[in-house]
Amino acid sequence: MAIAIFILRLVVCALASPMYVLHFLGVWNWFCKRWFPYFMVKFSVIYNEQMASKKRELFSTLQEFAGPSGKLSLLEVGCGTGTNFKFYPPGCRVTCVDPNPNFEKFLIKSVAENRHLQFEQFVVAPGENMHQVADGSVDVVVCTLVLCSVKNQEQILREVCRVLRPGGAFYFMEHVSAERSTWNYFWQQVLDPAWFLLFDGCELTRESWKALERASFSKLKLQHIQAPLSWELVRPHIYG
Repeated sequence: MAIAIFILRLVVCALASPMYVLHFLGVWNWFCKRWFPYFMVKFSVIYNEQMASKKRELFSTLQEFAGPSGKLSLLEVGCGTGTNFKFYPPGCRVTCVDPNPNFEKFLIKSVAENRHLQFEQFVVAPGENMHQVADGSVDVVVCTLVLCSVKNQEQILREVCRVLRPGGAFYFMEHVSAERSTWNYFWQQVLDPAWFLLFDGCELTRESWKALERASFSKLKLQHIQAPLSWELVRPHIYG
């Protein structure tokens, strides 16, 4: 099986050789940072349509974590285009963090389309180092489709714990590695190197639930599902 994966990876590499050449020349990352937000605008619409019921279920309890004022203070890590905004409760105060500044113009459009929210600020920073966000300053942290591409899952989860107030909550929805005995996992392994470059550091074979289980949360509610998505490669999901 390992030999088959290696051979097929070589075939994929040959087919994607222009991308690898640009990466070798140091041009691809510059291009990808500018191209990726445009892809996410299109992909997010499809993802939201197919995952709407799961997102409504997941975010239905957000308001329960609001502070004494009744307003929820929410930090979204890896906010992208602001695709989750429509699922947040009215009056929610939202701060967004993303390492890619090219998302900002799409984020502003989402803010304009979601007047029920109180937008605080957009911080350009990696989730592993959110020093602009004070300790214990937010009621809720949200990240969706983020842990697949961060450089250090353990560090980003430590940052989540740092910025959450005592009694706060972390909400997540992530695509993950398929079960190892499946054909889906086989093809995830074959395509992972090219996928990583094409989709700005996203990895198909991450077992992100393990990092969540190791993190210092007082309670973890985590479910594995097969998401109702068109792309079978990213159907394995966790959320909680």
